[in-house]
Amino acid sequence: MKRVDGRANDELRPININLGYQDFAEGSALIELGRTRVLCAVSVEDRVPNFLKGAGTGWVTAEYAMLPRSTLTRTPRSISLERTAGRNQEIQRLIGRSLRAVTDLTALGERTFTVDCDVLQADGGTRTAAITGGYVALFVAFHNLRKQGVLSTIPLNAAVAATSVGIVGRDVLLDLCYEEDYRAAVDFNVVMTDKIEFVEIQGTAEGNPFSKETADTLLALAEKGIKQLFKFQESALAGLD
Repeated sequence: MKRVDGRANDELRPININLGYQDFAEGSALIELGRTRVLCAVSVEDRVPNFLKGAGTGWVTAEYAMLPRSTLTRTPRSISLERTAGRNQEIQRLIGRSLRAVTDLTALGERTFTVDCDVLQADGGTRTAAITGGYVALFVAFHNLRKQGVLSTIPLNAAVAATSVGIVGRDVLLDLCYEEDYRAAVDFNVVMTDKIEFVEIQGTAEGNPFSKETADTLLALAEKGIKQLFKFQESALAGLD
């Protein structure tokens, strides 16, 4: 089967990561993954959630939203608690877990780092793009705060990135665009560190169950793609002074 954008089955979409997209954020990055574009921006507050007060440790969390015309038809803004409590909340919890998994929270002091991930345009893979770009934005924030003397180190233990894989027809595909994701019989979202450790695996069969062999094949393809994403992250961060 020929893919809708002409890619090979094991090929990522074209990737660009641009730093400093927002001047006032402690760190920001715009990630473009094919036609999917997500703006990630980090804000720092000198406070922590109530359950961490007095513990001498910090917190990393995330918020996720889609702009109204990021999709083919208008998506209502997530301005009500009911809307935030659905898909967006599940995704922002995933982003937060993924970033905390590689952060030394004890080195943050009693500060909260909020990573806002706003989808400017959606063509599949918005949550995985948000994780990949969110890590870059968080690294930039830590880098800037270290330069200012607020932090003594960059408190990251590893890099983290994510991608999607799935089965469409009889083909095993990497980095699904929306049309492929919509038609996938099996699809996974996979989050990994550059130590080749899993942070999260979200796998679903839309129809018939899948075998362990199928899962192993999908995870191996995801690992291949995520290793490439680490190189794009490194390249984007290489220019920091």
